Amino acid sequence: MKTDPKAFILGNTDLMRPPHVPEIQLHLATEAHDLWLKTEEDLEAIGLPPPFWAFAWAGGQGLARYVLDNPETVAGKRVLDFASGSGLVAIAAKLAGALGVTAADIDPWTRTAVMLNAAENGVEIGFTAENQIGCAVDADVLLAGDVFYDRDFAAALVPWFTQLADEGKVVLVGDPGRSYLPKERLEKLAIYEVPVTRALEDSEVKKTTIWRFG
Repeated sequence: MKTDPKAFILGNTDLMRPPHVPEIQLHLATEAHDLWLKTEEDLEAIGLPPPFWAFAWAGGQGLARYVLDNPETVAGKRVLDFASGSGLVAIAAKLAGALGVTAADIDPWTRTAVMLNAAENGVEIGFTAENQIGCAVDADVLLAGDVFYDRDFAAALVPWFTQLADEGKVVLVGDPGRSYLPKERLEKLAIYEVPVTRALEDSEVKKTTIWRFG
């Protein structure tokens, strides 16, 4: 790593409350920060993978909202927040009464982002950087916000999620209409209109659905 993650995150983000989940505050990038404008080459030069952790994506906001509004989903249970990014969904699960929450993300910068954000919200979140796909999960509930945006990634997730659901684990997905969502495997639980940044998405509001994988 060419840049200190903590110093970089604190210097290139502001503490903000995602519009659909105002109970939680996160270190997020806005148009006011250079991070928003950096190209892929700029990021590579400082050793920074694409900073998905710096934004509150619609799928994550919707899933966090669902968890907070339906705390029985996670209360007293062990939770894995897959592809955690900022840690928004993991934090929501802990605030909703989860027994223990682990955020999982292979981006090495995410650990620092999750730890900073968890501290801002007064919760403790575990973290793993190991690739979870295809692995056994030591949790009762798996939460996944906005993960069906890539064909190959989706193709890897579907059999894994199917296996976990067949084992009796609850697998919940927050999705704002991504192209590779396997709707034939899903049960619709809720729909939200989530405010987003037009620079990230193709609109200012994304219709976001919470699905249970089965």
